[in-house]
Amino acid sequence: MKNILLYTTAVSLLILIQSCNSNPDPTELNSLTLAFDHRVGDKALTLGTDTYQNTLGEDFSVTTFNYFISNISLKNVDGSTFVYPQDSSYFLVRETFPASKQITLKRIPAGDYTAITFTIGVDSLRNTIDLSRRKGVLDPGDASHEGDGMYWSWNSGYIFLKIEGNSSKITPDPAGNQKFRYHIGGYGGYNAKTFNNLKTVTLPLGNIPAKVGPDQQPVVTITTDISKLFDGAQKISLATTPTVMFSDYSTTVANNYAAMFRVSAVKE
Repeated sequence: MKNILLYTTAVSLLILIQSCNSNPDPTELNSLTLAFDHRVGDKALTLGTDTYQNTLGEDFSVTTFNYFISNISLKNVDGSTFVYPQDSSYFLVRETFPASKQITLKRIPAGDYTAITFTIGVDSLRNTIDLSRRKGVLDPGDASHEGDGMYWSWNSGYIFLKIEGNSSKITPDPAGNQKFRYHIGGYGGYNAKTFNNLKTVTLPLGNIPAKVGPDQQPVVTITTDISKLFDGAQKISLATTPTVMFSDYSTTVANNYAAMFRVSAVKE
């Protein structure tokens, strides 16, 4: 009986020690910032004024550019991966709101991080979870399909990426507007299967890791190149397809924009 008691005590102590060791030293935690730089090729994105051109020779301007980033993880040089807490891992990046392009990840364990992985969009769990549990940027309360919102109330799903603008190559509508609208979503469906436009990308940081330490708070600049959306694996014509919403063609747009991110700088 005494041996059993000693064994049980030893096992409990070992579990306690392992539990303590699994938690990083608070003094070694710090932040890492992701800074998104929106561009069209080699030009900075300017909403509403500047004109750009795709490889099909179609001119266009951009009036709206929003997208969700979620489920972020960081790969350490030692091969381990730090997964950012999921409840805190949903961010809405909007060109009209500069602060949203600076995502500061807090309480990151010390390490030399060599790659970043994230999802473009909102996963199926958050698309179907009770509305009362959707907080912050996931709260669809004041979102609208035609406004700057990123939620389809009629389809009960998030818009993963929204880009809108104008092009002289688009046939004018009855009001004379020559607009394009791409609202891309679709997580695979809940009651019925649909297309899945969730895209997960991994970006290597190159030869310079992002060093997190007690006095190290790195900033990783991620260039988001909108030209890749139109000039990706499949060329997209604004004149031919000025509107893409909840349709099969949205997978073409999603496949293209999955390649529009790259790490362009790492600063300590």
